[in-house]
Amino acid sequence: MRMSRLFGTTLRHDPADAELVSHRLLLRAGLVRAIAAGIYCYLPLAYRSMRRIEEIIRQEMNAIDGQEVLLPVVHPAELWKESGRWFSVGPELVRFEDRGGRDMVLAMTHEEPVTDLLRREVSSYRQLPLLVYQFQVKFRDEPRSRGGLVRVREFTMKDGYSAHTDFEDLDRFYPYVRQAYENAFRRCGLDVVVVDADPGMMGGTASHEFMVLSEAGEDTLIHCQGCGYAANAEAARFAKGDPVGGDPLPLEEVATPGMKTIQQLADFLGVPTRQTAKAVFYVDQDGGIIFAVIRGDLDVNEVKLGNALRATELRPATDAELEAAGIAAGYASPIGVKGVKVVVDDSLVGAANLVAGANRAGFHYRNANFPRDFRADLVTDIALARQGDTCSVCGGELADQRGIELGHIFKLGTKYSQAMGATYLDPDGQEKPIVMGCYGIGIGRLMAAAIEQHNDDKGIIWPPAIAPCQVHVVGLNLDRAEIAEAAESVYESLGKRWEVLYDERSEQSAGVKFNDADLLGLPVRVTVSARSLKAGGAEVKARWAAASEVVPLERLEEAVEAALASWPGPQ
Repeated sequence: MRMSRLFGTTLRHDPADAELVSHRLLLRAGLVRAIAAGIYCYLPLAYRSMRRIEEIIRQEMNAIDGQEVLLPVVHPAELWKESGRWFSVGPELVRFEDRGGRDMVLAMTHEEPVTDLLRREVSSYRQLPLLVYQFQVKFRDEPRSRGGLVRVREFTMKDGYSAHTDFEDLDRFYPYVRQAYENAFRRCGLDVVVVDADPGMMGGTASHEFMVLSEAGEDTLIHCQGCGYAANAEAARFAKGDPVGGDPLPLEEVATPGMKTIQQLADFLGVPTRQTAKAVFYVDQDGGIIFAVIRGDLDVNEVKLGNALRATELRPATDAELEAAGIAAGYASPIGVKGVKVVVDDSLVGAANLVAGANRAGFHYRNANFPRDFRADLVTDIALARQGDTCSVCGGELADQRGIELGHIFKLGTKYSQAMGATYLDPDGQEKPIVMGCYGIGIGRLMAAAIEQHNDDKGIIWPPAIAPCQVHVVGLNLDRAEIAEAAESVYESLGKRWEVLYDERSEQSAGVKFNDADLLGLPVRVTVSARSLKAGGAEVKARWAAASEVVPLERLEEAVEAALASWPGPQ
């Protein structure tokens, strides 16, 4: 490939709207261009990298007996109505009518058509287990696209689906997929952390995310350096400590004028914040008020709360909504409150003599005790893990870091097969629901994460396995016939073994060519110039190396091979 013919131009300056390093470099290097918010065109070099990523993943999926398929991007709404997600998923699912007036959707994921295929194609236990996967475009109408390819609306995903006779077989198979993912990310040159995760709208009994640690990430990873426990903050568990003990005392109302925050209240009454009951209010998809009650030193995890309630939507309640429900904001407790759903965090179980709102402005109760003084519709863990909390596994201290999610695997179970009637006959002729797993990787996001993890102040540093080309030949002084001939010969000879980008542009200076080479970040640069030929050959430099060396032309292949092998990252 010749630079003079390459479709896509490099930019000298950072685009004003580029937030993340990967976004800035993808645009500056001429790899992608946005045509709408969260919708990108992938130019030739980016598309080459994506195909390399796909091939690595394909090899790992095939190694665990995956079979590649291709499913449609447009689905009939009937499938999504059968699963229930037509009604439960919000506006991120794009719905439309075809010219015949039939409801359709743009695929944001493919559980429904896969389950439909399973019920058509699988009839006997002898056909199970099986794994199918694809590389396909998805569209999710994200309310807030950001960070270039890190959060987009249209994207390519490798999604895979396994089918099993029972949960034991899913549990047996699940680690194979996890290992295949770890292999794929390592081969792509990425260091990843595997964390417990929230299944989200996908549902299921368990899930894990594969994350690249990065301050640019949208997710918060909670981890323990002592035992290695790691989880997305949305799902992280932690030890909440022993509850405040003591014999229950009589409920007592006290005046607390102007004390609306937990800290103000605790300081005013001379109690620790963990001896208070915090009230947090939400509204669900049906307009009902959700009254979440948690120990005062903890915060509510909205994802845990939503999952516990099986709520498709959950948002903070407004003061006007609370007033309409007869709730005194800042002074509320579940004591005597009616017409709301009360969810109590398990940190309050066994806690004695808490301070809680008296449900009138300026007053609180001392000695509130659960369940003596108030009821709960649900008692569960709804607490958000934070930096400094105690690990529930080993008792160590938890830390938090930001991360970018690259992949997500789920034990779906029978969520979709039961809803859509995907069954098989067991050895006794009994009809049973197929047990399913689901496994996804975002291809463009993986490419962006590789750039986030591997770059310097000059540009991208591509891991060799996913680089658009392995070698960048730079020709200088090409107005001289003997140099042009030597550079052309190097391009052709190296091109027989590797994919090579040749900068033979006559109108660009040496400085521009070197700057573009560093910006594009291909693994090995080979420079042919009057100076290099005078020194005995061509100059070879790995993108991650500090120095270059002049190598005789007859030894170039050997030198390039050694430079590629010197890659310092995962492989």
